[in-house]
Amino acid sequence: MNNKNVIIVMKITSYIDKIALYLSDIDKPSFLSDTKLIEACVFNLLQIGELANRIDESFQQNYDNIPWHKIRGLRNRLVHDYEGVNLELVWDVVKHDLDALRKQLESI
Repeated sequence: MNNKNVIIVMKITSYIDKIALYLSDIDKPSFLSDTKLIEACVFNLLQIGELANRIDESFQQNYDNIPWHKIRGLRNRLVHDYEGVNLELVWDVVKHDLDALRKQLESI
């Protein structure tokens, strides 16, 4: 296994952990009204997407249960349409999808 890919997976996991820490006591209305928190979460999502872009294609194929394409797609949506970012989607991702992603990454 390529050590570079393992390091990237560990970095992605650390960004997921940061988001989880930021949101540990936060409900949806509080999240939606806190621009600093939104920006912190979006920044970390961007980092996750950037890192996913650096993972070798063969590695992604070996771990095709991980939604690499969706991770990169979210990053692209956030980068190219920041003013129009759907905060409901961001909330859904950070509260519901990242925990499952972390568990998938732990299995690597």
